Amino acid sequence: MPDTPSSRRVVVIDGCRTPFCRSGTDFSDLRAYDLGRLAVSGLLHRTRVDPAAVDLLVMGTVIADPATSNLGREVVLGTQLPASCPAHTCTVACVSSLQSFLDCARAIATGAAEVAIAAGAETLSDAPIRYRRSVRKRLIAAQKARGAAGYLKLLRGLGLKDLLPEPVALAEFSTGEVMGENGERLAKRLGISRAAQDEYALVSHQRAAAATADGRLARQIVPVYPPPRYRAVTVDNGVRGDSSPDKLASLRPAFDRRFGTITAGNSSYLTDGGAAVLLASEEAAARLGLAPIAALKGAAVAALDPLEELLLGPAMTVPAALDAAGLGLDEVEVVELHEAFAAQVLAVLELLEDERFCRGRLGRDRALGAVDRGRLNAWGGSLSVGHPFGATGARLITTCCHRMQAEKARFGLVAACAAGAIGIGLVFERL
Repeated sequence: MPDTPSSRRVVVIDGCRTPFCRSGTDFSDLRAYDLGRLAVSGLLHRTRVDPAAVDLLVMGTVIADPATSNLGREVVLGTQLPASCPAHTCTVACVSSLQSFLDCARAIATGAAEVAIAAGAETLSDAPIRYRRSVRKRLIAAQKARGAAGYLKLLRGLGLKDLLPEPVALAEFSTGEVMGENGERLAKRLGISRAAQDEYALVSHQRAAAATADGRLARQIVPVYPPPRYRAVTVDNGVRGDSSPDKLASLRPAFDRRFGTITAGNSSYLTDGGAAVLLASEEAAARLGLAPIAALKGAAVAALDPLEELLLGPAMTVPAALDAAGLGLDEVEVVELHEAFAAQVLAVLELLEDERFCRGRLGRDRALGAVDRGRLNAWGGSLSVGHPFGATGARLITTCCHRMQAEKARFGLVAACAAGAIGIGLVFERL
């Protein structure tokens, strides 16, 4: 979405999120519905926007609960938003709430909405686990069974292994390969060492720990009081500021046990959390007395080869989003990249500097250039603060906009990869 006179300017009012917690810990008794509702309610409270002024809510989530299949609509009905507010849910793997942001931005830019909320939520503590197909077919047929003989007939051919739960699908449907396996091949192909990955992960945790300690992350976090103890959770609980090179080096490879370099320490971990961002047209913000913190300057979406480019979405969308914004990489002082794996981030950074890749794959006449590591994920990233799939995009946008304010940076960049080999990139201008 280039910044053109033909579309209305879309501004960000603010964003917030719940703490991000390792799955199976503080939020183990909460649903994605609860986390999404808490993030949206917190956003309404912090921005003081009149709920009746919100024209649209789009919620990103990945592993949907069948009880709340349109999670966005259920969140509307569970918050101060009026029942008349339309809402839908989108699933684009790890960029789901970046896509929800784009859906809202496009609605505003085209006049279909004036004020909108882009949000996302995920829980991996209670992912829906299904019976195997052999059992599901019999359960459906059981609705028509008559008498004991009918039920007994359904049991014929059913073995004990059929009663085992069906594992949650983590592999790419198109390739059968899990993301970590793909990351291993990428790291080997580009020669990204274990030491470089561990070093990157360590810096991510150290930066997140520092941003937590000095309160930089506190502004974006809404406290949560989860049952059964209802004790306040106010910080991300996966940050390991006390980690060290030796601790990371002691971890065994997670995907290629013999020759691998990707470990639990240099990968993002299963996380529960919710996040939300308030958007508006510039005119609506002025009319409602809302003070925007940033404007959307450019956007890009890319679809790549899921076998060889699964994790390389940002390598495509960073240049394209910058082009849409009419900016060069050196003009962007804040960069927020999703950290699925340290290897993935390092691969993207390497390719953006590679003239051969930029010429052959991007059609550019030269390499994009080097991302200043001091500008990259300065408050930590997904490796450290966590990665609730559906909420990470909204967290990236919020952090980018807050960093631009804190650092007095004019332009900021957000980009992420996702399963299915999808990438999204966004450029913002501080207001």
